[in-house]
Amino acid sequence: MVRTAKLALEDGTILEGEGFGAETVKAGEIVFSTSMTGYVAALTDPSFKGQILMSTYPLEGNYGVSKDWYQSEDIKAEAYVVRQVCKEPCHPKSEKTLSEFLEENDVPGISGIDTRSLTLKIRELGSMKAVVANKEISDDELLKILEEQPRLEDMNLVEKVTVKEPKTIQERKEYNVAVLDCGVKKNIIDHLVAQDVGVTIIPATTTAQEIYDMNVDGVLVSSGPGNPENVDNIQDTIREIAEKMPVAGICLGQQIIALAYGAKIYKMKFGHRGSNQPVQHLDTGRVYMTSQNHSFSIDPESIGETDLEITQVNLNDGTPEAIKHKTLPIMCIQYHPEAGPGPHDSKVFFDNFVNTIKEYHGNK
Repeated sequence: MVRTAKLALEDGTILEGEGFGAETVKAGEIVFSTSMTGYVAALTDPSFKGQILMSTYPLEGNYGVSKDWYQSEDIKAEAYVVRQVCKEPCHPKSEKTLSEFLEENDVPGISGIDTRSLTLKIRELGSMKAVVANKEISDDELLKILEEQPRLEDMNLVEKVTVKEPKTIQERKEYNVAVLDCGVKKNIIDHLVAQDVGVTIIPATTTAQEIYDMNVDGVLVSSGPGNPENVDNIQDTIREIAEKMPVAGICLGQQIIALAYGAKIYKMKFGHRGSNQPVQHLDTGRVYMTSQNHSFSIDPESIGETDLEITQVNLNDGTPEAIKHKTLPIMCIQYHPEAGPGPHDSKVFFDNFVNTIKEYHGNK
């Protein structure tokens, strides 16, 4: 039996399609991703908290779902919008269908949407609030939910995804890293573990003194969802610890670090989401293909009055993709070097961070 579902947009558009997943209603900011694979990794990426994910690739669910591909313990996206959903996946690791995956996580999905047309609308008007209803509901009720939904930029979403207490992933080694968890992905943790360092995940609210008491050698500020300006107290923590140990940032982590040192952040029209973003290193001229997922960016005009400098830029639109501090051991990138379903060009970031830690403490 076909289940009718609705997708309501902030501009008043209401689209009908076929529902899959959970029979519920969820609101968020609708965004599109151009990746051709990796829907499990994307749906479980904490950076999609507060957002309704739409895939531009026309068929999703064809290789099913496996826990091996999760980037967190469950789905973080509010809802999923696709052109066509595969009901009979084929993959040796598949444990369930995409619809079953959404249903067990209380997440609604809607298929039969002209995602090409909707992507063009978002590119023209920008990311907007939306609601997916996978059960019977009137248009007026949908629009009321939409009106009451807060904007992404006004929410503190990091507090919804960060760990509540420190969690040791790999026991202490010669060198040890704390991950300030703003919504860290599993692949980031896995890459740090592969560097043969001790790894501990800590809440985003952890103070500088609490970090010192852990006796770590470096801190990674992770990726995560939402507006970096709404993450409480973290800028003060970063400024203090960077005087005593190397600090790195990925995606939201870069934006938070930029704010901590006086740069400005702005919300992009529709953001970067996909595994095909070209980035150029300004010193070497080398171009990396990168995986990206972000709504906010550093204002490059604001960097000049700070002690930061831009080291990499996006070749599509010129936005800053990496920064470093002129005197302190701080290194950041906007894209995702762990690149779950995407290019592996930039995994060297983890080598560089750990080598910086070893050199910094070895020279003291």
